[in-house]
Amino acid sequence: MSKKKINKNKIKEKLTFKYRFVVLNEDTFEERFSFKLNRLNVMILTTLFSIILIGLTIFLIAFTPLKEYIPGYSSSALKKEATNLVYKVDSLQQEIIVNDAYIQHIQKVLTGEVENITFNKDSIVQKLHIEDVNFKPNPIDSVFREEIERQDRYSVFEKATKKTDLVFFAPITGKITASYNSKEKHYAVDIAVEKDTPVKAVADGTVIFTGFTADTGFVIIVEHAKGFLSVYKHNASIHKEQGDIVKSGEAIANAGSTGELSTGPHLHFELWNDGFPVDPQKYIDFK
Repeated sequence: MSKKKINKNKIKEKLTFKYRFVVLNEDTFEERFSFKLNRLNVMILTTLFSIILIGLTIFLIAFTPLKEYIPGYSSSALKKEATNLVYKVDSLQQEIIVNDAYIQHIQKVLTGEVENITFNKDSIVQKLHIEDVNFKPNPIDSVFREEIERQDRYSVFEKATKKTDLVFFAPITGKITASYNSKEKHYAVDIAVEKDTPVKAVADGTVIFTGFTADTGFVIIVEHAKGFLSVYKHNASIHKEQGDIVKSGEAIANAGSTGELSTGPHLHFELWNDGFPVDPQKYIDFK
């Protein structure tokens, strides 16, 4: 026989050689149980046990919540929450950009930084000749106008949609130290009062700006109906935030003397309509 066959036979004998595994009582040497085994059986059982153990471990990690306790794995709930937060942050960023642009335009209007466009008015009508204009009404337009007037005449919603006049109330009671003067670019009324006197909203509206500036101190701006804005400056403190809805006569701040332009406790009150400053004393009785 060759050496290779001899070696194969020896290996086969070693793998298939049977052993007897016996468990004895240490004191009485009584046999508890025993069974026969060989090296091949042990190797096969060990391999099967290892495969089953690895498969069970993979199943537990892949399909059960136990993987959350293993370092490096994150919770599915946390992933969903993080995704939702990303969407919310993106939406909030878009809203903040829009609000900042709106506030910047309002601040430019209030500070008079709006650019005026100049043009030659005569050039608009220089090519228009009176003899070229036809002032005769179009028959189709006349019929349409009569139909619209007839519908409006009998409209049951005419009284319901009619807007009532907007009434303003004095924001604070005190002595007027400086009135509205457009020539001096003083677009406000200054009212001297004691510090921490409540400042009230002149009408129902929505707070569109609250903040602090070096010149005017604590400032609050309220938007009202019909294009009106009321501005309250040099406050000691502000009780409202941007987006709050306020009622007429509701306290929104405390008067003070904040800001470099303030000379003492008072309220610097401005009233704007459609982007232009107006004299508050024409709308409000400060007595």
